[in-house]
Amino acid sequence: MFSKATANFVHQIDPEGSLIHVSRINDSKKLVSMALVVKRKRFWFWQRPKYHPTDFTLSKLLQGDKVLSPGVSETEFLTYKETCGDSLSGKLDTEAGPVSVKMEGLGSSKLQSCFGTLKKEELDVNTLLHDSSGRCMDMQHVLVQQLEKQAELLAVVKERIITTTSCSITQTKRAHCTFQGVLGLAGMLGNSVKVSVTDANNIESDSDVSVEIPSGTVIAYSVLELEIKKSGRFILCVQPGTLGGIEADAELSWHSKDSLNEVDGMFRGGMVPENVPFGASLNGLREMNLAPLADLPRPTQWAVFKGLLEILKDRTALAYLQCALADLCCGVTPDSAAYGELLEDQRALVSDILDRVHIDRPTGNDRPGPSPQLDAAHLLVTALEELPDEALRLLTDSRPRFLEDFNTLMRVLKDSSETLPIQSPPALLLDKRDFQMAEQLLSSCNVMLRRDTNTLWMEMGSETGLPLVVLCLSTQGLSLLSKEFM
Repeated sequence: MFSKATANFVHQIDPEGSLIHVSRINDSKKLVSMALVVKRKRFWFWQRPKYHPTDFTLSKLLQGDKVLSPGVSETEFLTYKETCGDSLSGKLDTEAGPVSVKMEGLGSSKLQSCFGTLKKEELDVNTLLHDSSGRCMDMQHVLVQQLEKQAELLAVVKERIITTTSCSITQTKRAHCTFQGVLGLAGMLGNSVKVSVTDANNIESDSDVSVEIPSGTVIAYSVLELEIKKSGRFILCVQPGTLGGIEADAELSWHSKDSLNEVDGMFRGGMVPENVPFGASLNGLREMNLAPLADLPRPTQWAVFKGLLEILKDRTALAYLQCALADLCCGVTPDSAAYGELLEDQRALVSDILDRVHIDRPTGNDRPGPSPQLDAAHLLVTALEELPDEALRLLTDSRPRFLEDFNTLMRVLKDSSETLPIQSPPALLLDKRDFQMAEQLLSSCNVMLRRDTNTLWMEMGSETGLPLVVLCLSTQGLSLLSKEFM
């Protein structure tokens, strides 16, 4: 709940900026000025890095006894209050022979964040540069020694957004479900007899959770990365966009399948160049295998598919699922205590998905690492986590047939050069509702789907490549899970 509120805050006021939301309230006390934060690169090239506050400041890691004290400026930032929520409804009315079933459900969820008046603290970077000039990092310090040199780097907290008064975060959930079953029986002995058995159930569920946030809580911050040499000399990366790191003893690369920075020669530095054709972008995904999802037992496929659609409604649960899958892929048991803000139903949903995809390798298999099914599930969830909110919202309403048709359309467009002649149009184009949904999905990734009487084509916006790649991966994975149930 706290993580979702701070993430919404950053998304609203600094969506493309340098602010990082605080995901755990327990981290607030660690995020003092000049605190060191570990920035960790992640498994797949499109994933945003994770930031982990430490118990150390820059002064504690420098050689010598002189303590750095560059000073901090404090200004009033803004007053913030937000209420966000959604309403969901569904209705099932079906009849097969003598049996009819009716079910109707309504639900709503609301998150209210009232952070009140916030202040901003900024480190005096000029003084810090002057005072740290000529100083060296203690390369034998336990924190430096424990860093994965090519996967992690150190950064210094530059600015903080802090609450000035006690404030609150409230989450409210309402659910109502009605179920009714009717059984009609044909008569016997030539007499027409109808027996009606009605079993009506009303299920209601309410949940109200409120958290009081004390004054002085850090809800967001920004950092300056450090470039550290083997000698211990370091440079503060003050130029926007400049990346830090720790000089290694040899030229190594942090691998994610083939490479974090390059997959099939297409994606360098975690970005797809704007001038790369759409078809070439998708061809670059052939090393990323989602096919093992189709090898799961059919009931498991459907349960995982439905579970994922539910989890897409809550980014906090989706982030927890991704972290838990990453732990399992590394052979580590997920630490459920670290994600205490999940509600009980979310925990149960995530736990069920983990149990279903965590399949051991066959006996006698000498190949190390996770099973193909677990690896594929991790790939799918990491792609889903990178989708924009609008795409996630649309996918929660997606049907198996739509997902199959959408993937067919993407393959056809990939195989065409620039435009697609419509002699025998893909099935998705024949349904107005599905075509509109495809338009909206692509639009959420800055792609416009256009058509006229004879042709179909896509118009790409700037910075389209990466969002479009993760969208295609996401729909492909969901389609594989639901294909047998179209």
